[in-house]
This record gives sequence, structure tokens and C-alpha cells, in this order.
Amino acid sequence: MKTSIRVRFALMFGGMSFLIGALLLGTLLFVVQRSLGPLPQETGSLLVQMPSGEWVPKDDIRFGYEQGVQRVYLATTLNAVRVWGALALSGATVIAGAAGWWAAGWTLRPARRVTLAARRVAQSHDLTERIGYDGPVDEVKELADIFDGMLGRLARVVDGQRRFISNASHELRTPLAVNRTLVEVAVREPGAPAQVRRLGESLLLVNARHQRLVDGLLALAEGERPILDRSPFDLADVAEHAVDQAAAEAKERGVTVHSTPRCAPTAGDAALVERLTQNLVENAIRHNLRDGEAWVTTRRSGDMVELVVENTGAAVPPGEIEAIFQPFRRLHGDRLDSEHGSGLGLSIVRAIAAAHGGTVAAERRDHGGLTITVRLPGRE
Repeated sequence: MKTSIRVRFALMFGGMSFLIGALLLGTLLFVVQRSLGPLPQETGSLLVQMPSGEWVPKDDIRFGYEQGVQRVYLATTLNAVRVWGALALSGATVIAGAAGWWAAGWTLRPARRVTLAARRVAQSHDLTERIGYDGPVDEVKELADIFDGMLGRLARVVDGQRRFISNASHELRTPLAVNRTLVEVAVREPGAPAQVRRLGESLLLVNARHQRLVDGLLALAEGERPILDRSPFDLADVAEHAVDQAAAEAKERGVTVHSTPRCAPTAGDAALVERLTQNLVENAIRHNLRDGEAWVTTRRSGDMVELVVENTGAAVPPGEIEAIFQPFRRLHGDRLDSEHGSGLGLSIVRAIAAAHGGTVAAERRDHGGLTITVRLPGRE
């Protein structure tokens, strides 16, 4: 059975107090008995009332009244030492245990400050925060400084990675736009051969897929940044707008989308949350059956708000539930089908939800498809 440090401190203090007290009590009994002399032999004889009215053993009469009184005095003294010593030992053990509990709390107070600061950093997803422990130079300060240094190195690595993705994506946008323009001009050129037109249409499809990939990388890099400037908005309005935006694609694919937005006030970056919602709605439409259905719901749940997107579709293997949130991963190992996007949609959803202090969870539906629930902090 695992116990906390405070419990171990209390047990250690109490146990040490009990052992030391028991040793002292045994020594005290030995010293008292040696100091008072040997206890007269018990004979088990009958008691006889003395002229003074006291009762003494019959056999003690021959040794004199004083010796009988001495035996009673010694027995009473030793018994009192045992009883009061045992009570004192029990009390000292309890007090020592309580002192150990208090001492452990007092000793661990700096560590608790470090823990609270580390939890705050972890929950805020802001790697620029530091513990900043200003206590005396000891093991706790050394641990806090090491943690701050590790956060600094991690922040530099993550920022470098985000800058690289963002810069590379921005740099790729220009040549992609130029290529698309050139191909469109070549395709629309009067008298262009049919072979050139077919090739141009294929290149435009490839270009569009690359554009979606670049946009997805940019959104992922932006979504992984902590949201510092939070503006209030209603998640229901965002969901309704996303459903309207996807209506044409849903009609083209024969998917019926049922939208039941309920008031769900929250705060954050409305543009990023709109991207999150659009990704979920588009996934629910694209990864669906012909003439399938999708349901989009917003609601309030305690101090959180929820966006629930559910769809029909093929059965999802249990082992692939978590994998779909990884970048460039799709169901059934599909990495090449451009019809279903770049494989960054749910990665972006998770990154944006985490940046807002929320969570994303996916569950298999009994008749195929998925239910994805996004939970974000609500507001009054």
C-alpha cells in the first residue's frame, strides 16, 4: 500500500517516539524498583486485621507491621509507574505523530509552491511562464531552477518548430498560387489541345491538395499557440455558420446534416474555433456513406460548453480511435486519397481545443461512424 510523504513522516515520528518512550519507561521501572528495594515475597496467606484497622497478610505479622506496609507501598508505586507511564507513552506517541504530520507539511510547503506553479504552466500551455522560486538555496530551489531551464529549452525548440512550419508554409503559398495561375491560363487558352487540358486539370487537383496541406500546416502551427487574448462568443453561432458553409458539399455528397445549436457561451479566438468546427463538420460529411446523416449539437454542461459532431459511416476499429488525431493519419491507413483532405483536420481540432484549455474525445457509434465531442471552458 502506497502512502504519502506526510503519512510516512507521521508514522516515523510516532514510531520513534514510541520506541524511545518504551525504552525510557522500562529503564524508569528498573531504576525505581532498584531504588525502593526488593519486593517482599508474596505468600498468598490470608489477611488479618491489625489493631489499627488495616489488613495485612497473616504471614507478615511475624516480620512486623513495617515490612507489610513496605510491600504494599512498593507494589502501589510500581503499578502507578506502569499505568501512568503507559498513558504518557501513548500520549507522547500521538503528539509525535501529529508533530510529524505538521513538520512534513511545513517542510513540503516550498515543494507545494513549485508543484502549483508547474501545474499552472502545464494547464496554460504557455511555455514562457516560469516557476521563479525565490526561496533559500536548497534542494527545492535547485529543482525549480532545473525545471525553469528545461521549460526555456523546450520553449525555444517548440517556437523554432512553429516558426519553421509557419515560414515554410507561407513560402510555399506563393509558388503554389503562381503554379495554379499558370495552369489555369494554359487550360483556358483558346485552341489548347485536349491532352493539355486533361494534364492541366490533373495539375490543378494536385495543386489544390497541396494548398490544403499548406493551409492545414499553418492552422496547426497557429492552433498550438496559447490563446492569450480571449473574446466572448457563442459556440452555437459558430456551429450554425459552419453547417451553412458546408451545406453545398453535404448536398453534393447526399449527406443530411441535422443542426441543433443550443446556447453555449465561451471565450477565445472565434476564428480558430470556427476552423475547429468546420474541420469536424467537413469530416462528418466526407467520411460518411452515400445518403448518410450527420448531427451537429452545441450545449452547456456545467462550467463547460460542448460541441458534439456525430455521423454515420463505416465501422471504426477500436485501435484507430486515437490514431486519427495524429497528423497525416487517416482511418484504414489511407494516406493518398486527396478526396479526404491532408490528414491534418483532427490534429488541428485537438491543437485548437488544447490552446483554449479544452479537450477532444472520439467514440465509435454502434452502427458505424464516430461521435466527436469537444469541451471548452464556458462563461457566464
